[in-house]
Amino acid sequence: MSAFEKALQHSKKKQIDECEIVFLKKNTTTIRITNSEIAEIKQNFDENFGIRLIHDKKITSIQTTKNEAIEKSIDLAFSTISNLKSREFWKGLPSEASNRNLEGTFDEKLERISGSDMMDIAQTMINSANSNKINTITGSLNIVSEIFEIENSNGLHLKDKSTYISGIINAESEQSTIPVSGIGHACGRTLSNFSAEKIGEDAKKMCIESINPKKIDSGTCSIIFEPYSVGELLAFVVAQNFNFKTFSEKKSCFSNNFEDEIAINNFNLTDDPHIAEGIGTKTIDDEGIATQKNNLIENGVFKNTFSNLFDSYKENKESTGNAARIGSPMGRSSEPITISSPHNLKIDSGNTSQEDMIKDTKQGLLIGRLWYTYAVNPIKGDFSCTARSGIRIIENGEIKNPGKSVRIIHNLPTMLKNISEIGNNQQNVIQWASLPSITPSIKAENIKVNSI
Repeated sequence: MSAFEKALQHSKKKQIDECEIVFLKKNTTTIRITNSEIAEIKQNFDENFGIRLIHDKKITSIQTTKNEAIEKSIDLAFSTISNLKSREFWKGLPSEASNRNLEGTFDEKLERISGSDMMDIAQTMINSANSNKINTITGSLNIVSEIFEIENSNGLHLKDKSTYISGIINAESEQSTIPVSGIGHACGRTLSNFSAEKIGEDAKKMCIESINPKKIDSGTCSIIFEPYSVGELLAFVVAQNFNFKTFSEKKSCFSNNFEDEIAINNFNLTDDPHIAEGIGTKTIDDEGIATQKNNLIENGVFKNTFSNLFDSYKENKESTGNAARIGSPMGRSSEPITISSPHNLKIDSGNTSQEDMIKDTKQGLLIGRLWYTYAVNPIKGDFSCTARSGIRIIENGEIKNPGKSVRIIHNLPTMLKNISEIGNNQQNVIQWASLPSITPSIKAENIKVNSI
């Protein structure tokens, strides 16, 4: 008897109203790069079950790694029900859904890739970052393949296979007035669209172009955020404001601006779960609800939020199909309780090249990477971040010098209204254990920077 059959039969025997069981079989291979060489290759195989029980509108959960412990796990979880509060708004788990195939989400070559082939990819990343101006190369390569399965007592049963690949290189140079670094990154779902060479080349270019940086005076200027830094802002500043729970609790800086213009009129922010190669691409969410493209900001207007079943039911709404059981470094987990999360935050491409953005800038900065990005006052939209590497000073339409570190303390609603150009260089980006995004470069005006 399968774990799913055992879970559902046992919960029925105990007359539990609803039972949901998820199973995750995950293979993660990580190559760690230190001191310009491959230092370690590590492989983890995980098989885990997550169980959620709902009885008298009370919700409890438990996890286990053992098939044979399913019944005992249900008994243990169910024994806590009497101590819990009823969620009178709960309407029930889904009863049916269909899972269709999406291109660019599963690759047999990645699922079957050998350790030696992975090492060749990692070595290519290192080799393409090498230069006589680079002292140290660090980074990692992660490849994940997984099978995610979900079944519940209302008749839903779905199974999904996925693969993921992500690589990052950090190139450091001490042949400078101060140590400088550069980053290169790529991610996706298939091997054929992954470029190990470009990762190293991007890291090398950013690092070399950062050598002998000049002090940047505190003041206000234009900033061109390259895709990797835009992804940082999306993950740690922007996304939470469109979470339905945050919005409904009046904790979003846009809680009072639904259907209002909150950005320039050609700015579009979408949660797109169906785009090829997206790290978060899937046809069903992690509760079994069909995913859908969701326009959060459309032509500058705040249009939608994202939610899972629990947060939606609480406000008498329908789920947008954004239940997530987020796993590390990519993919899913067997967490029995979901959170609400976007799948792929996507900013629509503009018509301007990054080179033309630079030419159109009288005084500003080009920023490739951000650190320590967080909301200072989430309700007002104030945030802080530090540009510590990959900073170039722009004067009269030309890059004049690399720049030293600056701290940016700004306001999200203000920044969205002061975007002057959107690039045509859209890229897949994922910060470590964070939200996947697909974004071009963005130029924003009147941003205050403080010299460090």
